[in-house]
Amino acid sequence: QIALLVGFISVNNSPWTNYSAYSYFQIVTMCDLVMILFFYIIHIFRVYRKLTCVSWPLAEFLHYLIGTILLLIASIVAASKSYNLTGLVAGATFGFLATILCVLSMWSSYKVSCVTQSTSKYH
Repeated sequence: QIALLVGFISVNNSPWTNYSAYSYFQIVTMCDLVMILFFYIIHIFRVYRKLTCVSWPLAEFLHYLIGTILLLIASIVAASKSYNLTGLVAGATFGFLATILCVLSMWSSYKVSCVTQSTSKYH
C-alpha cells in the first residue's frame, strides 16, 4: 500500500512535537506494510496450498481487522498531535486514506471468499 509508505515518509521527514505519538504511527505503518507484503508473498508463491493447517482467509481477515483498527488509532493520535505541521498533517491524512483502503480491501476479500464458497457448494 502506497498510502502507508507515503504516510510513513511524511511523518519521518517532519519535525516531531510528540515523540511517542509519531513513533507509534511509524511502528503501526511499518508493521502493516510488512504483514501486507507477507500475505502477498504467500499468495504469489501459493504457500497456502502447502500449509493447510492454517486458515489463510481467516488469518488475512484478522490481519486486516487488527491492522485497520491500529492504523485508525495511530492516525487519530498523529492528527491530534500534529499542531498544523504540514508533514505531520500529510502523514495523518495518508494514514486515514490507508485505513479506508484497508477497510475496502477487507470487505472485498471477505465478499470474494464468501461468494466463491457459496457458489462452490452448489457445483
